[in-house]
Amino acid sequence: MELNLLTLCYLIGSVTFIIGLKMLSHPATARKGNLIGAAGMAIAIFGTIFLYADDEGRKLGNYEWIFGGLIIGGIAGTLAARKVKMTAMPELVSLFNGMGGACAALIAVVEFNHLAEISPVSMIVNGRAQIYVEHPGELLIILAGCIIGSVSFSGSIVAWGKLNGKIGDYSFRSQQILNLLLLCLIVGLSVFLLLNRATLV
Repeated sequence: MELNLLTLCYLIGSVTFIIGLKMLSHPATARKGNLIGAAGMAIAIFGTIFLYADDEGRKLGNYEWIFGGLIIGGIAGTLAARKVKMTAMPELVSLFNGMGGACAALIAVVEFNHLAEISPVSMIVNGRAQIYVEHPGELLIILAGCIIGSVSFSGSIVAWGKLNGKIGDYSFRSQQILNLLLLCLIVGLSVFLLLNRATLV
């Protein structure tokens, strides 16, 4: 029953996000769209906190950390939104977007460790347990979240710095080539992890 209610919470959250984003495209409905999206987010968050349980029936726990983070983040976000000047709104949006990317990357790191913990021990190498990740699909999602979150965070922070003048325009020859090489390195390491899904713990 709780699982069905949680699924319903997620469905309501998804629908309100879509409606809210659609309403944000017009100045006359942007405020209402923002409130609708926030309401959907609240439903999804509190549904996860109070209704989620793993296969063994255990709840999330760590409620002090969860509600502490919600309270601190809510206060900080409210103060920042109320004090920001309209001309500085693009900077605030870039900064908030970057924080979302950072959260996605950190969650991916935590989930990577969690995936290794729940995977069976396959062998002992040099006296240490070697964990083999059985599900490549889950690992692919984790890697994608880490990469996309990191890029979103770094790009948003650069945008924030440029908008408020803290970061100037800087470029050098072969910059595009270096960016392409970094991209190939990231993709190559991700493929390597997918093909060799073992890690020492």
